[in-house]
This record gives sequence, structure tokens and C-alpha cells, in this order.
Amino acid sequence: MTTSTTDVSVAAKLFRGLGDPTRLSILLALVERELRVTDLVAELGGSQGNISGHVGCLRECGLIVARPEGRQTFYRVAGPEIVSLLRAGETVLARTGTEVTLCPNYVNEQGPSDG
Repeated sequence: MTTSTTDVSVAAKLFRGLGDPTRLSILLALVERELRVTDLVAELGGSQGNISGHVGCLRECGLIVARPEGRQTFYRVAGPEIVSLLRAGETVLARTGTEVTLCPNYVNEQGPSDG
């Protein structure tokens, strides 16, 4: 498979976006069903402004879509390929999760590792 520098750069942006725990949690919640921002706040915690900002980011990147219904807006994952990507990530983590957790080259939630 031949990949250009531009393709790699765009793919890196995608994975950086998915690397945010809040955005990833939103996507995983939306795999199961359509939800409003209010539902996501109740399910994931955090402020409505924070969740709404992440939803806007995911929508602008084309990863989720909105469905207005009256005064409410419901969000869902934009397509099956996104669900497949998330499921593939779960499969990779089932195989390598311990190594990823212990890897000294990544930053954990508490800050940089000492390795």
C-alpha cells in the first residue's frame, strides 16, 4: 500500500482526534444509539459546554451527523466504516492492551511517564 505524506498527515489528525478520551467516549456512546448532548452529559459526565464542543468537533470532521427533531438534535456515528474503525481498535486492544498500558513512550492520564 502506497501512502503519500499528505495522507499520513490527515490520518494522524484523525487518530489525534480519536485520542481525546471525551471524543472517543462520545463516539463509543453513539455507536449504540442516537443521543442528544444532554444525554451524553448524563452518560459521560462533564459540562454541557465541554461535551457540546467535542460534539461540534466530531461533527465538523464528519465523524458524526445530526438529526434535528423539533427543538432537539440527535447525533449518531456518520457511517459503518467509523464503527468498524472503533471495533478494530477494540480488537487491537484486546491483543495489546497490557503492552499499550505499560508502554513508557505514551503519556498517561496523570502526565508523562518517568521512563
